[in-house]
Amino acid sequence: MGNEEYVWIHIVALLCLCDWSASQLSYSISEEVNKGTVVGNIAKDLNLNVQDLETRDLRIVSSYSKKYFDVNLRTGNLFVDERIDREELCPNTAQCSLRIQAVLSNPMNVHRIEVSVVDINDKSPEFIEQSFSLNISESLSAGERYLLPIAVDADIGTNTVKTYKLSQNDYFSLDVQSGGDHGVSAELVLQKALDREKQPVIKLILTAVDGGKPVRSGTLQINVNVIDANDNAPIFSKSLYKVRVRENAAHGTVVIKLNATDLDEGMNSKIVYSLIKRGNIDPSTIFDLNSQTGQITVKGTLDYEDTPAYEVRVQAVDQGTSPRSTHAKLLIEIIDVNDNAPEISVTSLMTPVREDAELGTIVALVTVSDKDGGNNGVTNCKVVGSVPFKLKSNYKNDYSLVVDGPLDRENTSLYDVTITATDEGSPPLSSIRVITVHVSDVNDNAPRFMEPVINVYVKENSPVGSVIYTINAFDPDLGSNAKLTYKLLVSSQKNIPISSMVNINSETGDIVSLQSFNYEEIKTFQFKVQATDSGVPPLSSNVTVNVLILDENDNNPTILAPYSEHGSVNSENIPYSAEAGYFVAKIRAVDADSGYNALLSYHLSEPKGNNLFRIGTSTGEIRTKRRMSDNDLKTHPLVVLVSDNGEPSLSATVSIDVVVVESTADIQTQFRHVPIKEESFSDLNLYLLIAIVSVSVIFLLSLISLIAVKCHRTDGSFSRYSAPMITTHPDGSWSYSKSTQQYDVCFSSDTLKSDVVVFPAPFPPVDAELISINGGDTFTRTQTLPNKEKVCVLLELSAFILQTP
Repeated sequence: MGNEEYVWIHIVALLCLCDWSASQLSYSISEEVNKGTVVGNIAKDLNLNVQDLETRDLRIVSSYSKKYFDVNLRTGNLFVDERIDREELCPNTAQCSLRIQAVLSNPMNVHRIEVSVVDINDKSPEFIEQSFSLNISESLSAGERYLLPIAVDADIGTNTVKTYKLSQNDYFSLDVQSGGDHGVSAELVLQKALDREKQPVIKLILTAVDGGKPVRSGTLQINVNVIDANDNAPIFSKSLYKVRVRENAAHGTVVIKLNATDLDEGMNSKIVYSLIKRGNIDPSTIFDLNSQTGQITVKGTLDYEDTPAYEVRVQAVDQGTSPRSTHAKLLIEIIDVNDNAPEISVTSLMTPVREDAELGTIVALVTVSDKDGGNNGVTNCKVVGSVPFKLKSNYKNDYSLVVDGPLDRENTSLYDVTITATDEGSPPLSSIRVITVHVSDVNDNAPRFMEPVINVYVKENSPVGSVIYTINAFDPDLGSNAKLTYKLLVSSQKNIPISSMVNINSETGDIVSLQSFNYEEIKTFQFKVQATDSGVPPLSSNVTVNVLILDENDNNPTILAPYSEHGSVNSENIPYSAEAGYFVAKIRAVDADSGYNALLSYHLSEPKGNNLFRIGTSTGEIRTKRRMSDNDLKTHPLVVLVSDNGEPSLSATVSIDVVVVESTADIQTQFRHVPIKEESFSDLNLYLLIAIVSVSVIFLLSLISLIAVKCHRTDGSFSRYSAPMITTHPDGSWSYSKSTQQYDVCFSSDTLKSDVVVFPAPFPPVDAELISINGGDTFTRTQTLPNKEKVCVLLELSAFILQTP
């Protein structure tokens, strides 16, 4: 092809040889090929000799105004000699061909040549209009269709218009319809409603595209004019408004001012605001909305704990003929104020708690809550006061009240545990909850007696079966742990089993005598009582019981020798010259009883009206009251009555005949004794005084030693008593005093044997002390202390005899 443009040439040679002078050739060539482009070789196709072409004068002739083809006589090639435009030659036709003739002379021959001009895509689609306008109401709905102008393309076949394209936009789409041989058309389809206020004019570009290669296209400007309608609802400046208000905001406090706009004009743009009631929630009870300005103020009472936030729907409505509305969400957050104290709740209370509960034992589950938020709702919880409990944190605001110390029900059976919870607000608020914890009993206490030793005083001769004492122990435990039973521990007293002397009621603790006691045989005995509770395991304790027999006045006084008792007559002689105070006789008597029951007094009961003799009431000495006279009888019968001080008083009598003789040589008495004047001081008086002092010293030392020993044994039970004191009186008697008690000690110096009797004056109280030295050569000291500390001390001194030298 050399420098020639490459062209696809389709040569179809149809040789119709009707005769040698006529033939037809067909060639095909694309339009717009360059000049000189070879269409075909005529010489070859017509079977002509190339050397004959010039001699025969080959020419190309046609009826066209332009010579489109010519022939090269040297080569025989038919070539393009003029620009070929198919659309110019064959407008609006699908087939286009050029008919030319090749003429030869000598001989004359004419050959027809048909050159088909093949279309190339050299023409772009064109719209007749430069622009296209549409008027569409903004109130129309999607789906509306609008027919668009078509484009014209001079090319044919595939090079003509094949489709249309629409510029990118939000409102329209393009529907291209194929009409077969009639070409394609396009419709504009409304995809969504137009908004004049947003875009009053929409400019679109419609592009017509052919099917050639390369593709050629043409465009059309489409102007869509949007016709106004009340199609715009009011628009809030925000779809979601957020605002915060303190929960203690006063009525009328401005919350927010809403702002909505409407792109419409006139009444269509005038907006009215309102609150929307949704369900049971009516925000108008809490907030007030100004319908004209959109300002929202506080109307009701705000409470963060009740409603921490309000979601309010507000509406803006225009005033158009067909009103349009819009909605917005208003979220009003309530700012918490520390106006709620923490709340303490006990979700579970495990009470009572055993007093032997281990440390860490859960007593109660406690939950602390605070309706406030933030730091206002952060709480701190603790136990107030000194109690054996503490709070243990479980999770966040959940706590366990656990045992944190030893429990003792007997000391504290109930605890009021005070729990306080304080929040971290400003100022902080707190609350208190008191949990009552009961402590259940455990048998950890043995029975207790009020005293380690119990002294029981029993009168002698008391009836058998009488209750002499009721043991009363107590157990600080409760229930069966405090239910006590009593029993006697096996023991014996002077080889006599205690069980034969007393018995005890196991339930009541009553000690019952099994025999009648005789003070003169047994004065005291001791046994132990055990009290046992009913706990598991049972606990017990013992107490020592001292039974002291109290003497009863059940023995009459006994007259001692040489005088016999009533029924026989004794005789004593006195000289006629006896002076006043002359010693006649001394009556001695004893009483098996003790104390006041053994305190004897002497009286002359016969003869009546006798004023010659007198008798010492405490000494039993009979003396003359005056000198004898001639009128006095020679024989004086006397009856001496010896009485004790018991209740009732018992007595004994003795009869003595006193015979008056003329001289002392005739006196025959058992006691050779000459009365001594009280005024004289003889050796006998000296000896008697020494003896009395010695006895007194011994008695005083013994008494002091005994008191010291008893005080040591009874842990100072005598410490409240003062030291004893003995005082000598002018009549020869002694007084023994101790604290507020006073005792008289009387001695007689006129007999061979003297009695030392110590007794209170004038009469002993119930709680007193009695010391007597009996004529039975025994010294007995009995002390009875107050009821709470009664001690009986018996001291016997044998053969305590005062004898004159």
